[in-house]
Amino acid sequence: MEKKYLTVALTKGRLADKTLDLFEKIGITVDEMKDKGTRKLIFTNEETGLRFFLAKGPDVPTYVEYGAADIGVVGSDIIMEEKRRVYEVLDLGFGKCRMCVCGPAEAGELLKHHEMIRVASKYPNIARDYFYNIKQQTVDIIKLNGSVELGPIVGLSDVIVDIVETGSTLKENGLKVLEEVCPLSARMIVNQVSMQMDTERISKLITDIREQL
Repeated sequence: MEKKYLTVALTKGRLADKTLDLFEKIGITVDEMKDKGTRKLIFTNEETGLRFFLAKGPDVPTYVEYGAADIGVVGSDIIMEEKRRVYEVLDLGFGKCRMCVCGPAEAGELLKHHEMIRVASKYPNIARDYFYNIKQQTVDIIKLNGSVELGPIVGLSDVIVDIVETGSTLKENGLKVLEEVCPLSARMIVNQVSMQMDTERISKLITDIREQL
């Protein structure tokens, strides 16, 4: 009988490094992944039957929803933005930051009076949900992929909705946090079918990790 692996999709970069540290604490190491020069895409830990691969953040929930990965680790901003059908099972507590409405100080007034304003964001779904459902303010949302801070500076938008870690980039560009949308952190997500088919292994993994947090 062919060995059944549990496949884990990790978000490239700092989240992957922190997740691998967490897995090491519960006795699961993947030494090959520490080799920064490697060209490999999939890394296997034979003893535990776990396979890992690295993906761009927005793709992680997609791999998990379609069952190409049983488990994923990704920022809650991406879970909210992508709206994929997955189970969110654990808040890992690292990668902490905030989703905020930011802009020049004077834009604070525009947020008080339900005026029609323009909002630039890499996260149009989160921005729309916040303004339409929470603030009941009709806005024009413009999706950007690059440095959203440019939006208000060049006059493309009145405000932006973006992730804020330290706020230093905002400050350097004459912008500030005007409202907080929600706190963010890294989460573990699980494919809905895998959760039913492989309940025991997945539950044990979740329990082991929870004990380390």
